[in-house]
Amino acid sequence: MIDYTVHTLDNGLRVVHHHDPSTCHVVLNTLYNVSARDESPEMTGMAHLFEHLMFGGSVNVPEFDKAVETAGGTDNAWTSNDFTNFYTVVPAVNAETAFWVESDRMLSLAFTEESLEVQRKVVMEEFKQVCLNRPYGDMGHRLRALLYRTHPYRYPTIGRELSHIERVTMADIKAFFYSHYAPNNAVLAVAGPISEAETLRLARKWYGTIPARDIAPRTYGREQLPDSPRRETVRSDVPQARMTIAVLMDEASHPDYKTADLITDILASGQSARFNRRLVMGTDLFTSADASISGSEEQGFLMVNAALRSDSDEALQRAEEAIWNELILLTREEPDEKELERAVNRFESNLTFSLINYLAKASRLARCVMTGEDINGITADYRSVTPADIRRVATRLFDRNRAATLIYRPN
Repeated sequence: MIDYTVHTLDNGLRVVHHHDPSTCHVVLNTLYNVSARDESPEMTGMAHLFEHLMFGGSVNVPEFDKAVETAGGTDNAWTSNDFTNFYTVVPAVNAETAFWVESDRMLSLAFTEESLEVQRKVVMEEFKQVCLNRPYGDMGHRLRALLYRTHPYRYPTIGRELSHIERVTMADIKAFFYSHYAPNNAVLAVAGPISEAETLRLARKWYGTIPARDIAPRTYGREQLPDSPRRETVRSDVPQARMTIAVLMDEASHPDYKTADLITDILASGQSARFNRRLVMGTDLFTSADASISGSEEQGFLMVNAALRSDSDEALQRAEEAIWNELILLTREEPDEKELERAVNRFESNLTFSLINYLAKASRLARCVMTGEDINGITADYRSVTPADIRRVATRLFDRNRAATLIYRPN
């Protein structure tokens, strides 16, 4: 049970407090409801660029990292297709420093040409290293383009192409910032040996005068399910053949989302899971086989990833049939109670141990408040899933006519 309180400031900022006396540090985790799904298709990678720009100096703090490090703290950030997250960790005695620096970059960035050029080069180099110069690096681009035709999930967080970041201007940066980075579009989670009263005092002092802003609306529609199979085979400088099979699935708020998550655990979580026993150990086709979900706030996807021992036409065909045999089996037979219980127990264990860390708790609390989920009810929701639910959702998901298949073959 995680005790926490939520307060909303007059400008719309939601402040989550969790008292944790087990640590001597305080963490401020700021989750913004802005991401790759808020970008123009002709100017992608903006949210990821801002992940870097937010450390390039704000209106009253010219060097963010220096201010945090001087207080004995650390900071970092991440961007997804749904949210952008920033966190600062400092010794409890210096908690106010974290409120000062985090609030200042919510108020306004410095918007210097120097910072833009520095971070533009950093992001472009990251794009080259991650997507262009690494085996399977363009998988996210290719798979998302197969799955989505209209939704902004059709390109990855890092952006669709380098030219978008190359041509971004200061006017673009300011427009994106003031239409997304605002107190009424964020959740601030504070955890550590700091009282609720002190948290609210500092939040009101440093954040209370930041004005609410008009947030740009999301105007795209829901992605339509494919009406036929989608396939792509890529010849590339990769060490071995890999096969990815993906299907669209429900958004995180849908009742069947957790069932789909448990399906991937039954298939591939742990040495006793079906894929390891039947595909990796039970055939001569695979070196590994995994299943996962994208974890998206809107219509995401469930995918199977497999590394193959051979890239011959025969091996690829046999491997694809072996994977589909396992998927279709879930549509025909319910898993037994023990298999489902094992998957739920593994999930609960992973969640429980992950939330021991105060930083992980702050991050999870911010996301739960942002999405309206009760952090203390997550495990109960997973335990409510039945074997019949597994079969029902598997039947809806595993349709070969709606699947996207991406195959990499070595040159």
